[in-house]
Amino acid sequence: MVGRKYISNWILQHRNKCWCFSYQAEGTSFPMLTRNCLSLLLWFLFDGGLLTPLHSQQPPQTSAFKQKENVIITMLGRRSAAQRVKRGWVWNQFFVLEEYMGSEPQYIGKLHSDVDKGIGSVKYTLLGDGAGTIFTIDDTTGDIHAIKSLDREEKPFYTLRAQAVDIVTGKPVEPESEFIIKVQDINDNEPKFLDGPYVASVPEMSPVGAYVLQVKATDADDPTYGNSARVVYSILQGQPYFSIDPKTGVIRTALPNMDREVKEQYQVLIQAKDMGGQLGGLAGTTTVNITLTDVNDNPPRFPKSIFHLKVPESSPVGSPIGRIRAVDPDFGRNAEIEYNIVPGDGGNLFDIRTDNDTQEGILILKKPLDFETKKAYTFKVEASNVYLDHHFNSVGPFKDTATVKINVLDVDEPPVFSKPFYTMEVYEDTPVGTIIGAVTAQDLDIGSSPVRYSIDARSDMDNNFSVDAIEGTIATNELLDRESNAQFNISIIASKISNPQLKSLVKIIINVLDVNEFPPEVTVPYETSVCENAKPGQIIQIIGAADRDMSPAGQRFSFRLPPDGSTNSNFTIHDYKNNSAGIEAQRQGYSRKQKEFYLLPVVVEDSSYPIQSSTSTLTIRVCRCDSRGVILSCNVEAIFLPVGLSTGALIAILLCIIILLVIVVLYVALRRQKKKDALMTSKEDIRDNVIHYDDEGGGEEDTQAFDIGALRNPKVIEDNKGRRDIKPELLCLPRQKPPAEYNSDIRDFISERLQEHDMDPNAPPYDSLATYAYEGSGSVAESLSSIESLSMEADHDYDFLSDFGPRFKSLAELFGEEHDNTDKIT
Repeated sequence: MVGRKYISNWILQHRNKCWCFSYQAEGTSFPMLTRNCLSLLLWFLFDGGLLTPLHSQQPPQTSAFKQKENVIITMLGRRSAAQRVKRGWVWNQFFVLEEYMGSEPQYIGKLHSDVDKGIGSVKYTLLGDGAGTIFTIDDTTGDIHAIKSLDREEKPFYTLRAQAVDIVTGKPVEPESEFIIKVQDINDNEPKFLDGPYVASVPEMSPVGAYVLQVKATDADDPTYGNSARVVYSILQGQPYFSIDPKTGVIRTALPNMDREVKEQYQVLIQAKDMGGQLGGLAGTTTVNITLTDVNDNPPRFPKSIFHLKVPESSPVGSPIGRIRAVDPDFGRNAEIEYNIVPGDGGNLFDIRTDNDTQEGILILKKPLDFETKKAYTFKVEASNVYLDHHFNSVGPFKDTATVKINVLDVDEPPVFSKPFYTMEVYEDTPVGTIIGAVTAQDLDIGSSPVRYSIDARSDMDNNFSVDAIEGTIATNELLDRESNAQFNISIIASKISNPQLKSLVKIIINVLDVNEFPPEVTVPYETSVCENAKPGQIIQIIGAADRDMSPAGQRFSFRLPPDGSTNSNFTIHDYKNNSAGIEAQRQGYSRKQKEFYLLPVVVEDSSYPIQSSTSTLTIRVCRCDSRGVILSCNVEAIFLPVGLSTGALIAILLCIIILLVIVVLYVALRRQKKKDALMTSKEDIRDNVIHYDDEGGGEEDTQAFDIGALRNPKVIEDNKGRRDIKPELLCLPRQKPPAEYNSDIRDFISERLQEHDMDPNAPPYDSLATYAYEGSGSVAESLSSIESLSMEADHDYDFLSDFGPRFKSLAELFGEEHDNTDKIT
């Protein structure tokens, strides 16, 4: 319809229920005119004419018989109030072609009122959707035009309002009414597959007509008008394997027994065409990728009937010795294969399991192989599918069988021991060199070689055992002590002379058996008590015994008194025959005053050979008990304490006395310490005979300051040399003038000490000053006291001080200078 210009004029008049209309058309053939006339008549009859009120304001329903022509609406003039008058507005919907491409505005229709006499007294106005922008009206003639191209898929209809007013007064001459302009569809949209491309699958070997997938195409054109939106499906590519229903778009298989192993993937091209598939319709396409899924329709097959394998006889048990494979063209779980060994020659020696990754059968060795015993094995292996599909049972059994031949290869093997391990026993303290057992190993190869034995040094670090290299006998190399080590684990190595690198190792467990060498002893306690009010036959203590020897099963200990104590009138021993005994009182009552404790010898014997026994002494203390036998006191001193004084009170009194004594001792010690601190300023200054006092001496008349006798006896000084850090005790000696014969002793002592310090390499580099409280009157230098120096220093000569060495240098210079000054003054 696009590009065709219609000029239509419909004049509808309603008088006395009679309809008359005229139609003018240009560029329309007669068949088209006939069809349009018939359509208009049917529309009046069924939709908007005799059966529908003319004053309805609702948009009329559309149907396949709606007219496509434009309409001229005529309005009847007003009648008197007494006359029955029909409304002058006769409304219907207008149509406009979509996608109009003409150069002139598209004419839609004409509004006309019967009040309009054609003299320009009525003005027509248009309001609503697109009024003035899309649709225009000639206010004088009432002609309606579309000034833009319209798309039905964007907006299918427009609702507008028409108004006829008097051009002079501006008052409406007709009531405002609403009408619709509907966009008439053309076939301008092709069908589209909104969900494409599609992916589908169907099991292989499916029958003809098996459902695969349903596709759907959507056409945006008006499905209520013509065939523009009626879609038909077809296959452009994918035949003859698949077919499609032209109306529903359901895809089905078209060939039977399609095999996935032959072809797995199919690409089908689907076309959807509108206009019912007629020539000139628009079409859209999509792709459907169809995959044939696998079913278990193929049994496994061995590529060959016999598999040959070569296996060395030294292969360890549990190791894989070879692989075989059956081929199954199926996929996934349908190709999973299970292998089994058919019962026969190799059923006990070999096993087979499936490798889940490669679906191969792995042969496993279950028992050792021996070339010298058997050189070849033959057995059958069966391969079958794990998962079966009963739909294909008719194909045949889903399993296959192949023969496996295994040839055992000879290998030079190490010697083989007669036992997997050995257990030996030996008594402790067995003499060195005693044979305790033997091991045996053989070379089972065809060319048998002699075997040599040795002990693995790592298992016998202390060299307790030895082995004969040829015979394999094991002997002790040290004295064994069960109490030190009750069990030994050693390893014996057997090697071939022909090939020493081939070695075998066997474990030997050597248990050291016990010899009854230790006597049993009474277990603690070694001291018990008996109440003063004990009665004859009363058990006062249960004793047991222990033996350092390893007690064999059933060993018993017996208890008794020694032979010389069997007549003990105080206590006896009652043996319970279960490795325990009870100490039993023999008399009525015991007295602590008479005897504080008793010594009871106990003899205990074991039952091993030789019998060992020991005697232990049990101390039994006599205690004071209450009437229930609860011990109150076991001390003898408690007998003489007042009855009313409890043990707690006695302990408190003793504690108080101890605390008082500690306080007195601490007080005395502190007083003595203070007195010592007053006499000595530094305990650490222990240099050579330097004694410093805080108080000043009394001069030459003070004879109590220092014991000069120590200076007169150098030996005493030597004996007390290491105790210079002890403060000298103050001695009160009578002042006396030493005789002249002692002056030489003092000089000799000073010279001796001076020489000793000069020769001592550890002596300090500074001068040491020894201060003495008294010098003899017979000294060459006489008195050094300052009391009489004023009257006597002129008569003294101090040059001899320079002869005493560097330690008296400062003293010599001091007195030498003073002597010179005195001479000058004189």
